[in-house]
Amino acid sequence: MLDLRERPFTERGSRLLVMAADDGSLRVARALYETRLDDTTVRTGLRFYAGARELRVRRALPDRVEFDGDVTLAFAGPDTLVAIGEGVRAVWDGGEASVDGCVTLAGEPALLDGAKVLAQAAERWAAWFARMPAVPAELRERAEQAWWTLAVNLVDIQGRESLIPSKYGYVGLWNWDSYFHAIALRHADPALAREQIRILLDNQRPDGLIPDVVHDHGVLAETTDLPRSDLARLAQHVGGEPIRHVVPVTKPPLTAWAVWKIHEVDPDPAFLAEVYEPLVRSQEWWFTHSDPDGDGLAEYLHPYSSGLDDSPIWDHGPRAEPPDLNSYLALQYDRLGDIAAALGADDGEWRARAQALVDRMVERRWNGHRFVTKVAGAGEADVRTPLDLMPLLTGRLPAEIADRLVQDLTSPAFWAERPVPTVAFDDPRFDPDAMWRGPVWLNVNYLLIDGLRRSGHPEVAGELAARTLAMVRDGGGLYEYWNPLTGRRAGRATSGFGWSSALFIDLAHAAL
Repeated sequence: MLDLRERPFTERGSRLLVMAADDGSLRVARALYETRLDDTTVRTGLRFYAGARELRVRRALPDRVEFDGDVTLAFAGPDTLVAIGEGVRAVWDGGEASVDGCVTLAGEPALLDGAKVLAQAAERWAAWFARMPAVPAELRERAEQAWWTLAVNLVDIQGRESLIPSKYGYVGLWNWDSYFHAIALRHADPALAREQIRILLDNQRPDGLIPDVVHDHGVLAETTDLPRSDLARLAQHVGGEPIRHVVPVTKPPLTAWAVWKIHEVDPDPAFLAEVYEPLVRSQEWWFTHSDPDGDGLAEYLHPYSSGLDDSPIWDHGPRAEPPDLNSYLALQYDRLGDIAAALGADDGEWRARAQALVDRMVERRWNGHRFVTKVAGAGEADVRTPLDLMPLLTGRLPAEIADRLVQDLTSPAFWAERPVPTVAFDDPRFDPDAMWRGPVWLNVNYLLIDGLRRSGHPEVAGELAARTLAMVRDGGGLYEYWNPLTGRRAGRATSGFGWSSALFIDLAHAAL
């Protein structure tokens, strides 16, 4: 069931959203890149009447919205919203139409058979839900919501079907979001999962950088591509004037990790051969172009490249080296080794590089208690975040260090009924509602679960997965992030969020 607020009536491939307004009417808006829905209105004040009696929404389903008086809204195509009924009026701000049969409310008017439109919509959605990965019965309701979310977040970007993070404000193919999206899609449509990777790699720069976003008008790959609103927010967050010189903007290096996740479920050596060289160039980019001090440990040159836009690690400035980045790169070396071996090539060099990078992290960033975050011009950041624990992902830490990280994870600083906060519970900067300053994010939990398994702690991984699934099951929706104290939507978190949906599906499927 859709509530027409957090879950609008929309369709796979459609930019149109039908939402409930506060006055009881409906409004229709179009989802566009970096544009508020209030600025893309197609219809406002939409109501239906039989004579003088207003017809209320009876229920909203993925394939239709039903009103009293046998009036139904449906999509006859991605850009065509129709009303189907007899002897009623559709009224909206600035216009009205008689509904006798099938009438177009948005899109190009056409003669359509209402019964056929409804039957085709029902068939489309039945086919989509039939492909949903199996999950435990107690998780099925939320999983169906997640699976619906993934479908409606599929839209055309530059002529290719792209899974966007949300039609509420994130209308583009974001870099690391796509890797998490692919993890769910691999179970039902591995070809579509691979397409998300291809879109990014087809827009890779010659120097190896994979852009942050592929959107309707091009790509976001450096600060000159940022919208003005983003520059203003960045200036407010890190202080001073917006960054004036050109800085590359990407996202954390998890491409090879996602490629191998797809391959594990649906082996495709031809795809591995296709992406191998671009993956190598991407890996090399981080050490060639994103290691300004030349110490062999890459750093984020811009907050957006970390994906952690508002984390306190950026309070000292726009450059930092939290422990997650080089952990991802070490993992990528191993995944490149896996791909090389699958292609019949020697994987030894990649394995050696993975171990050498982990050894360098331990030597230079392990202080005997935790992995530290280096901040350009400010020494070490004292804030405690789960990024300190991400070296578990490498699966290559000395046992005593891995055990210490697991002790930190399961301590009161990070462990509770709903772990893992993005700033430690006992850190003075912890804020349960502020983006990346305390709320739970599913991608952080998912990566930690993966890391715990790779580092020999499957029991803790299973418990973290169980607590994460319970939080989402009971939390009301598929949000961008959750308040760890209440388990509900946090602050200004977007609803209908892609990677939350994808990772919930994958974790739920693994829980069988």
